[in-house]
Amino acid sequence: MICRPAAAGEGISFIRGDIAGSPEMRLQDGLFLEGNRRRTEIGLSGVKVQTLEHFMGALWALEVDNLKVEVKGPELPAMDGSALGFMRPFNEAGFEELEASRRYISVTETFCVEDGNRKIMVSPSEKLTVSYTIDYPIDCIGKETFRIALDGVTFEKEIAPARTFCKRREAFFLFLCGMGRGATFENTLILGNKGPMATRLRFPNEPLRHKVLDLVGDLYMLGIPVLGEFRCERSGHALNARVLREIYSRYVQKR
Repeated sequence: MICRPAAAGEGISFIRGDIAGSPEMRLQDGLFLEGNRRRTEIGLSGVKVQTLEHFMGALWALEVDNLKVEVKGPELPAMDGSALGFMRPFNEAGFEELEASRRYISVTETFCVEDGNRKIMVSPSEKLTVSYTIDYPIDCIGKETFRIALDGVTFEKEIAPARTFCKRREAFFLFLCGMGRGATFENTLILGNKGPMATRLRFPNEPLRHKVLDLVGDLYMLGIPVLGEFRCERSGHALNARVLREIYSRYVQKR
């Protein structure tokens, strides 16, 4: 993956450099796809780029609004399984502040998206605030709620280090399906009933914090930061995508 500067107003675009014609997908055009439970995707005319959420969370925290990202393949690198692996090289490269004013999407009315016992309630707030309740049928996670008001500093310290996770049997199934081939015990929390295998938790509630990371990254798939409060119960990428589509239709398409 190669990241290159973009001019003010160009937004964030992903380019499939391994495909003839190098098709380009611009986030502000609402190309995000719905329905995948395990990862976030964008697509245009059958061309996809997937597993964007950790990278997009890093861009949100770093306030990167304009960027061209060339990907040699359908999936972004796994890095360390969190957002830190993306934030560090950006901080080393540095940033340029552009002349244009930054745009925001402010939630102005409360709405709810539900799927069975999964729910996301969205309401107005002056900053991005997330309350997340996780409830996994595994002893080392169980049911817990975590709430945080986010900015770039709190994200980098409290959320960015949290790695992706899955249950042991899920990891085996994904590998058999040809997915997650970049996964290791260091960049993925593979969880048994007693805790992670062959690694240690970075936070006592690292899986819960990673769900917040995924939400922040998914929301920034609009290419514009969202201001609002998100109260999530047992949600994941598929429900996040439905919220994203709702925000896009209410606040982007109407402009």
